[in-house]
Amino acid sequence: MAKRKGWFIGCGVALVIGIGLLAALAFGASKLLDVADKSFLDPKVYEAIRVGDAESEVRAKLPSGESFVKDALKDGGPAEPAGSTCAWYVSSAENADEDVLRFCFKDGRLAEKASYRMK
Repeated sequence: MAKRKGWFIGCGVALVIGIGLLAALAFGASKLLDVADKSFLDPKVYEAIRVGDAESEVRAKLPSGESFVKDALKDGGPAEPAGSTCAWYVSSAENADEDVLRFCFKDGRLAEKASYRMK
């Protein structure tokens, strides 16, 4: 009887661990999709936006850009214009020369846009 009880306990522990791993995998997949939804930008959208465009119009064309990869995208890029606020995106092009697309706004207008390779 003790052997059978130990076997059931072992199976129960394995089941709980398996469910935990599946939950972690689902959580990771949802975070990855969240990053893609908030951080990827089509290069055609980047090219269509012009310096001097109103910030509200530009932001309406962009995803939120708020994800945990934002800090990594900042590294290695050109200096941000003084007094501006910037938003960073990952290029959705497969074979792009630039990985990061950056928009900097100042006084309600797009002050600068830059594209560069992520380091």
